[in-house]
Amino acid sequence: MKNVVSEWAESHFPLYTIGSIHSLYSTSNQPMHKIHESLAVILAIAGGKGTFRINDQSYELAEGSVILLPAQSHAALIGNLSQPLHTYMLSISSQEQASPMSSGALVQRSEIASRSSVLFFSHEPQIVADVEELYIHRLPANEARHVQNQMTFYQIILRLLEQQDAKYAASEQPSMERSITYLENHYGEKITREQLAAMAGISQSHYSILFRQLTGFTPNEYLSRLRVHRAKELLMSGSGTLREIAQKVGYKDEFYLSRRFKQQTGVSPSDYSGGSLQRIAVLLAPYASHLLLLGLEPSVIISESSEYLNTIDLPQPQTMMFINANGSAEQVRSALLDNNIELIIAANEHMHQFGLHSGHLRGAAPIVEVPWMKMGWKDHLRLIAQAIQRSDRAEEWLAVFEKEEQAARTMVQQSGVANETLTIMVIKPEELLVYGARNVGYVMYQSLGLQPPAKIGQELEKLGDEFHSVPIERSELVDYAGSRIFVIVFPDTKGSTAHAERIFLSSDWKELPAVRQNRVQLLDKDEWVPYNPVSIQLQLGRAVALFSGNQ
Repeated sequence: MKNVVSEWAESHFPLYTIGSIHSLYSTSNQPMHKIHESLAVILAIAGGKGTFRINDQSYELAEGSVILLPAQSHAALIGNLSQPLHTYMLSISSQEQASPMSSGALVQRSEIASRSSVLFFSHEPQIVADVEELYIHRLPANEARHVQNQMTFYQIILRLLEQQDAKYAASEQPSMERSITYLENHYGEKITREQLAAMAGISQSHYSILFRQLTGFTPNEYLSRLRVHRAKELLMSGSGTLREIAQKVGYKDEFYLSRRFKQQTGVSPSDYSGGSLQRIAVLLAPYASHLLLLGLEPSVIISESSEYLNTIDLPQPQTMMFINANGSAEQVRSALLDNNIELIIAANEHMHQFGLHSGHLRGAAPIVEVPWMKMGWKDHLRLIAQAIQRSDRAEEWLAVFEKEEQAARTMVQQSGVANETLTIMVIKPEELLVYGARNVGYVMYQSLGLQPPAKIGQELEKLGDEFHSVPIERSELVDYAGSRIFVIVFPDTKGSTAHAERIFLSSDWKELPAVRQNRVQLLDKDEWVPYNPVSIQLQLGRAVALFSGNQ
């Protein structure tokens, strides 16, 4: 039960509440209702016909229509005099804060209350009926009715989330997406709206409307963003002169780039500095830890879950938002734009893992690519520090840590474990692994200089930090088993570790010398698997305690 409570406490999804609910009639005396609410609003059409107008867009309304309107929008409802419009207006508030029971402050942005664009459904009678029920019972007579109202309200939110996801899927027309992807991949070339519209198979005027609905920009605005953001990436990495950068991103010379750059950023390319960046997004949690160590809290973490490793000796994140990496590319890009992200830190392999590519994200912000498997955590830290101009801080921390490593190595090498061979075994539901130079393997084999099994040692010499693990069959256990074995078990999706018992009860396992001599120790995956500077530092301390008999 303890684990269940922890998971619920740390899910970090928003808590929705009703702000207010009103009934609006469009009559001959008052044919129009102006709307300007501080919160997001649901407009549910209970009867009649009319028009909804916002900025330069208009929507025809009929019974069953539903509109989700972003907060702070200026809009108008205009009724049809022959068929008076009856609208329920429900405002929505969301509490986007971590639970006080949770260990971190990772926050999932509200997909409903934090939208920046209008969402229109032509016929959602169930949502209309539920909003009407809330209005009728807006002053509950007893607690049972109050709870029923809460259930009805969350049914509305659930339906909107489901319909929003369905609308995203439907809106990603292959022809439109193909043209946008082409633009994202060929921004350095001369591209016209005529070309893109032809690729999508629609007229130029209709293409511009659909393009803006999908991206929030005109084709020219989006092209300019892609080019300027790529120029920022090249400036941060010191890749060439300004003229060379201009030509790489699609501008004829540095003067034209400078004009576009200043229009978009307010500064010239020569004045642009990563050291002034504050709103940074990271793809996956480890890079968030690197930023926190450098004294900068990431604004957004893009990940497949809101799980966040709590670390000591660092300020806890206060406002970091969570974006689900399993959403569509358009959803991720839209969320980054909503959060005014200035820089994205990501690895190509992680982007590919979630069906993204640099073009998808570059429309929102420039990207610093930090390869995950091709370098170790120290180089991750240095590369990220270089991008935000905090290299001095990174080197200071690394210098202190390397002294801690040396002291720990000296102490452990004087103990009996220095003469042993250590195997790090990882049992997952679908595979059996022997770890190499990353995660707990870094501390054991590199920080402390302890002896790996011969086959692991060979791979470490060849691959260094790139050697994560090797999958093995149960029959190969004897070939990798050292005189001492550390075991990390990953539970399955239901929390069961029964798959590990199949290993432990097998003759292949029982016959290992370390097993017969009771020299096997289970390690907690949450303590020993995370791979980032602070987690490695914590693992070093745990290893010292382990081998000194204090744990």
